[in-house]
Amino acid sequence: MANTSPSRLGQINATGDVNSLFLKVFSGEILTTFEEMNVMKDLHMVRTIQNGKSAQFPITGIADAKYHTVGEDIVDGSNNYLSTIKHAERIISIDDVLIASTFIANIDELKNHYDVRSIYAKELGKALAKRFDIATMKTLFAAAGGTSPIGGNGGSTVSGADTTTASGLIDALYATARVLDEKDAPDDGRFAIVTPSQYYTLLTSDNVAINRDNGGEGNVASGVIPRVAGIRLIKSNHLSDVIALGDVSGDNTGDGSQSNDVFGAGGVGYNGDFSALTGTGTAQGFLAGTKEAIGTVKLLDLATESEYQIQRQGTLFVAKYAMGHGVLRPECSVKVLPA
Repeated sequence: MANTSPSRLGQINATGDVNSLFLKVFSGEILTTFEEMNVMKDLHMVRTIQNGKSAQFPITGIADAKYHTVGEDIVDGSNNYLSTIKHAERIISIDDVLIASTFIANIDELKNHYDVRSIYAKELGKALAKRFDIATMKTLFAAAGGTSPIGGNGGSTVSGADTTTASGLIDALYATARVLDEKDAPDDGRFAIVTPSQYYTLLTSDNVAINRDNGGEGNVASGVIPRVAGIRLIKSNHLSDVIALGDVSGDNTGDGSQSNDVFGAGGVGYNGDFSALTGTGTAQGFLAGTKEAIGTVKLLDLATESEYQIQRQGTLFVAKYAMGHGVLRPECSVKVLPA
């Protein structure tokens, strides 16, 4: 019997690797899932470097104003007209490469009656997105308890908040807006990361957060409540993951970075004491701030690699990135602690 010439769906122009097109789809799904699951990427400052191990983030202070007396020399230091604007810097280093990987045996794919590559791709993307969010949320928590390198304002804490009721959450969000105002934090880009439970407590209760007659912006039909007190609300299960950690200030087993000890002497890497975010009963705290609070240095953006290994008769898939996170302007961050 003569051999047949099958059409290989994974080949490009019927030549080359029979898995070429499949691998691109796999990689694309990882990238898409990472973007969908990640909530912190657009909520802080991100800088990309081409090489090196760290990046400098300059920090500047504020100027003063004074009424001028006719005839006095403005540049004469004794007249105190010239502002001495302080300068400092934050250095954020790149952590080790973070990877999520899986191996798919060729024989298993042949036997299986449904596609697993798309499922595995989503899981790899979700794993990296989760680790990115958790690391940056930890950094935001550290910023809220930190001090500015140029003196003056540090991070803020709103304590004793009732985060189990809609009215309590609204009061906490207004308190958050107030302390950000008092620290001269920017009005634009304010956000609060809340748990799904807190988010839907605000949405399903009859209160000013959804009452359009009182300026509320919530929409029960679409399940969306974009802002309270001018603060954009972001719901994320990754915040619950951080809260569940409790006190891990001395733990560096597979999580965190020695080069970016965001807690200073109080922690190791990104690990600190998050137990303050747990209150009585089911009460949990939340985090808030502006884009200037923390920063990320990116050496290697999310990338994927795949290789069919003849000796193992299967395909190895690896998704990875190399980034580092650190505190920039603590005065732009707030941690809300539950009662």
